[in-house]
Amino acid sequence: MRGFQLWINLPAREKMKPAAYRDVQPEAIPQVEMDAGIAVKVIAGALATGGQDVVGPIQGVSTDPLFLDVRLPAGARFVNSLAAEHSAFIYVYEGRVAVGVAEEAHPLVSHEAGVLSSGEQVEVRAEGGAWSVYVNGRPLVDRESHAVAERIADGLVTPGVHWPSEADEV
Repeated sequence: MRGFQLWINLPAREKMKPAAYRDVQPEAIPQVEMDAGIAVKVIAGALATGGQDVVGPIQGVSTDPLFLDVRLPAGARFVNSLAAEHSAFIYVYEGRVAVGVAEEAHPLVSHEAGVLSSGEQVEVRAEGGAWSVYVNGRPLVDRESHAVAERIADGLVTPGVHWPSEADEV
């Protein structure tokens, strides 16, 4: 049995909302069978495939996340579009994949993650069977995030959890 938790950071204007937790049962997660035996579970966001959007149970989050669980048989190739303004990563939890186009592909093995560079799409090819999670979402660009990042870059604070010190920063 495997389980993943996705913690979504919120923009400053939403930080004081009551905490929310969603326990999503397996039967509530749509699964799409694609070409070459690829199986994709759509946990958050929507996957455009075959002229339709397959919508996951997690919706309405301000960072607009897409969270996919992708199972690839040996040699299969999964290609998905990536919104230009989103950040993305892939985490391989079983097997081995190559991320990117053929000559420039980067290998990832079980229990490794890769932060994806900007582009219009992501291409993942299984080298043997593989399972991975693919996550993307709109990055936060607010005053609080920039202030903390600048203080970390300047060596003034260490990375970690940082709380605003002024009421107007919340």
